[in-house]
Amino acid sequence: MKWMHKRLTRWAIALVALYAILFLLPMPYYLYQPGTVEPLSAAVSVADGKKDSKGTFNLTTVLSVRANNVATVLYGLFAKDTELRKASDVKGNLSDAEYMRVLDHMWSSSQQTSVAAAMGEAGLTVEPTVTGQFLRMLQPGSDAQGVLEIGDVLIKVDDLAVKELSAVIDYLGSSKKVGDTVTLTYLRDGEQHAGQVKLIGIDGSNQPGIGAVFEPEYAISSSRSITFAESEIGGPSAGLMFSLEILDQLLPEDLTHGLKIAGTGTIDLNGRVGQIGGMRDKIVAAHKAGVDLFFCPKDTDASSTNAQDAIDEASKRGYTLRIVPVATLKEAVDYLHNWKA
Repeated sequence: MKWMHKRLTRWAIALVALYAILFLLPMPYYLYQPGTVEPLSAAVSVADGKKDSKGTFNLTTVLSVRANNVATVLYGLFAKDTELRKASDVKGNLSDAEYMRVLDHMWSSSQQTSVAAAMGEAGLTVEPTVTGQFLRMLQPGSDAQGVLEIGDVLIKVDDLAVKELSAVIDYLGSSKKVGDTVTLTYLRDGEQHAGQVKLIGIDGSNQPGIGAVFEPEYAISSSRSITFAESEIGGPSAGLMFSLEILDQLLPEDLTHGLKIAGTGTIDLNGRVGQIGGMRDKIVAAHKAGVDLFFCPKDTDASSTNAQDAIDEASKRGYTLRIVPVATLKEAVDYLHNWKA
C-alpha cells in the first residue's frame, strides 16, 4: 500500500502544480470578443423629448476581459471570434485602476460632446466650456510623478487658469525654461490640491513642459436638460450614437424609420465623427443582434481604416446589414432624412 500512497501523493502534487500553472500564474494579456448591442432610448433622456419612435438607436460594444491566467489565455487562443492582445498594447504603463479611470472619463466626455453636437445640429442653444484638463498619461522622466495621478484634473499652472492646452504651452514657452519650477493646481475626487514640479524638455528638446498627456474636461450648458443612465461601459466610441438618440428625442420626426440602427464613432463638439477600435468585433455583434443599418466613421485619410474594416468584415462573413460611413453627425442625419428602403 505504501507504493500506492506515494503514487497518490505524486498525483496530488501534479494536480496542485497544474492548477497553479493554469489559474495562478499571472499573464499579461487582454481577451477581446464581439460584445453587445445596447438600445439607447432607456439610457438617454431629453427633457420634454419624445420616445415613441418605431425603431431604435443602439450602441455597440466590444467585450474586453483581462486574461489573468493561463487558462483564460488558452481559451482565447481557441475560442471563436476571439483575439488576444498584450496588456502593454492595450493600456501602456497604466495600472488596471488608472486604465479604468481613463475609460470612464472617455465615456463621460463622449456624453458631453454628444449633447453639444446634437443640440448644435438641432439649432438649439448650447454652451460648452472647458473646465480643466484631465490627466491621461505621465511621460517617462516627468517630475509630476508623485504629484499628479491619472484622473486628476489640472485647473491652474501658476496663476494661469487652464482651459486650452495651447495657452499653457504658450505660457511655458514664453516665460519658463527647462528646469524651472511651476505650481500645479488640480482636482482629485472633487477636492483641490496643489504641488510643485520641475519642467522637463519635451521629446529631448529645449521646449519646457510638464511631460504629460491631457484631454479636455467639459461642462455643457444647454437649453434642454439631457441626462444619461449609469453604465459600466467605458471608452469614447458611443458619441455618434448618443447624438443620434438625442436628436431622435428632440426632433418631431421619427429618425429611425422603424429600423434597428446601430453604430460607433467618437464625436466632437462640432459634430465631427472620429475613428474607434474594435470595428470588426462590432460588426459581428451588430449582425448577431439583427441590426438593419450600421453607421461607422468614414475613412478620411490613409491612417483611417474603420469603414474599410467594417465593409470587409461584413463581406467576408456574408452579412447583409447596410453599412454607412459618415464623417459628421450631419451626414448621418441627412442620410436618415433621405432614407429609402
